[in-house]
Amino acid sequence: MRILVINPNSNQAVTDGMADALKPLQINGGPEIECVTLAEGPFGIESQADVESVTLPLKKLVSENTDADAYVIACYSDPGLHVCREATDKPVFGIQECGVLTALSQGGQFGVIALSSTSIKRHLRYIRQMGVMERLAKERAADLSVEESASGRGTFDRLCEVGRELRDLDGAETIILGCAGMAIHRAALADHLGIPVTDPVQAATSMAIGAVLLRCH
Repeated sequence: MRILVINPNSNQAVTDGMADALKPLQINGGPEIECVTLAEGPFGIESQADVESVTLPLKKLVSENTDADAYVIACYSDPGLHVCREATDKPVFGIQECGVLTALSQGGQFGVIALSSTSIKRHLRYIRQMGVMERLAKERAADLSVEESASGRGTFDRLCEVGRELRDLDGAETIILGCAGMAIHRAALADHLGIPVTDPVQAATSMAIGAVLLRCH
């Protein structure tokens, strides 16, 4: 059993951070979790053009890795999700969709920490498509680059600041980290805020594990 977690940007530091965040899900008897980097992707997916640019390369990667039992598209905009689902009969999970579904199970109103202000419009369009806008407290931007979200100085302090605003000003009962590169900060941020914080990569991979185990047994 094998789950392929795909980082659609070409920043290996983000992939390494995801792999580290997924270590608790590497359990005896469970599927192997392999994190890979899409070499053709931009260094960071920060615009709609970036999202569109990786759609077909993602489909090609999924089509060529037929030995995987499930796939996770590890970018919060879920680029290429539907075209990848067309390319395989195995389950394909998008981290924004899974992150939102997980947050909905942990609180009445969820907030999102976006990477940048420019990504919020794109994320809100997706949330409207999911039909859950009434459960969104608010989405606020940390105004970080993809690189800064993974390894920048002061990143955690900035996430704490935005998280407090979502909790105290907007009424969020649970928070989603709106970028795969933020994974390393989830546990510490949850401790700081005192409310559930969802890393969408962990959420999507958890769902993939369940799907694979139930399919294989």
